[in-house]
Amino acid sequence: MILLIVEIILGLFTWKPEDPEEKEKRQSSKGMSKIMEPVAPQLSKEEILKLRRKHVARSCILFYDPNPLQIVRGKGQYMFDEEDNRYLDCINNVAHVGHCHEKVVAAATRQMAVLCTNSRYLCSLNATYAERITSTFPEPLDTVFFVNSGSEATELAMELCRTWQGGSDFICVDSGYHGHTRMATSISHYKWGHPKGIGQPDFMHKMALPDTYRGEFRDPDTAGEKYGAQVHSLIEDIHNKDSKMAGFMSESALSCGGQVILPKHYLSTIYKAVREAGGLCIADEVQVGFGRCGTGMWVFETQGVLPDIVTIGKPMGNGHPMAAVVTRREVADRYHANRPEYFNTYGGNNVSMAVGLAVLDVIESEGLIEHAREVGDLMLEQLKLLQEKHSVMGDVRGIGLFLGIEFVKCRSTREPDEATAVAVKKEMYRNRIIVSTEGKHNNIIKLKPPMVFDKGNVWHFIEQFDRAVTMVTTAE
Repeated sequence: MILLIVEIILGLFTWKPEDPEEKEKRQSSKGMSKIMEPVAPQLSKEEILKLRRKHVARSCILFYDPNPLQIVRGKGQYMFDEEDNRYLDCINNVAHVGHCHEKVVAAATRQMAVLCTNSRYLCSLNATYAERITSTFPEPLDTVFFVNSGSEATELAMELCRTWQGGSDFICVDSGYHGHTRMATSISHYKWGHPKGIGQPDFMHKMALPDTYRGEFRDPDTAGEKYGAQVHSLIEDIHNKDSKMAGFMSESALSCGGQVILPKHYLSTIYKAVREAGGLCIADEVQVGFGRCGTGMWVFETQGVLPDIVTIGKPMGNGHPMAAVVTRREVADRYHANRPEYFNTYGGNNVSMAVGLAVLDVIESEGLIEHAREVGDLMLEQLKLLQEKHSVMGDVRGIGLFLGIEFVKCRSTREPDEATAVAVKKEMYRNRIIVSTEGKHNNIIKLKPPMVFDKGNVWHFIEQFDRAVTMVTTAE
């Protein structure tokens, strides 16, 4: 008993308060062990496919069908299947700061345990995130609407354009994609131009894809202005049918169109004409924003333009569903004066805001924008070297961690080669590297990996890509 009392007294003298960071790590670790537990029964691939065939709509497709990949967990730039095989993820631009980043997971977990409700109550997280996100934009883009997806953001952005001066008609870009809702589909040629699409709406007008590789204009010094000048005839068409210009929308770099980097002066030429016609200009940064291209947070800045409205989403929550529309105060006020209140049940909720703040913190603290530039430059350089070796690689293009490799049957004719692109994609899959094909001819392999993709990943990718292209082309 005496010995026990002595030990207790000595313990009081030697006790030190636990370091807050160590305490957070310990608690986070304990919480993570619970999070890692399966949240549903782990079914076999066959059982999952059987349930999908019975209950899930067939329009909801799977990668690598009829032998789809079953992913059970992710970490950083890697995903793992049910047998714990590791795959290098080269396409998941949603897991922007890496799959299951511990700081993002911790922020979501902590806030979910405290409160998750709608934004009609005062919330410091909501106000703080509004300030943080708008501070990344040039003035006067200082006002934000919170939504849940890029599709919702597109819908709202289009409505802002229509309330600005009462215009009805829009101009979009060939192969552009901005969402899957009715209005978002209407401005997405990628959707309405599909053989099973709704067809071109009477209020929509389409510009040519500004492709300097296989398009009409190929001189990088003049192509932007020439492609952009097409906007004048479309505006004239709008006036000739006694309609009024509402707005123009384009991604700041075209993803579904085939990883197309906009030629210089393209957006500035269009923006000037659209504004003179009374419309507003929307920059879609849903897929390419948040530093992916390594030039800054937003790709529209590489064009030297200032949009009236910007839509953001996907990487905003690192997999958590959140998006936003950023605009000028006067545009938002015009909407307020002419439409009922804007309320979105989940847009701007407490958990989403906590997640969004964590994502911004990680981008900044880990220097991911500069990282994207450095790693992207290395990847582009090495792909161009491979292009010299493989004649089927007609074009290699990109900026930062947004890259495309276009396959052709003949470099002189530039005839698209979908078969080779798809075969290379499948061969990379067999080597546990995930890529996908895109573009009007499905002949472009696109690369949009998580931003933590590193130089070691580049060298591994290049080695395996070289082997895959060699194997496919020699087999032919």
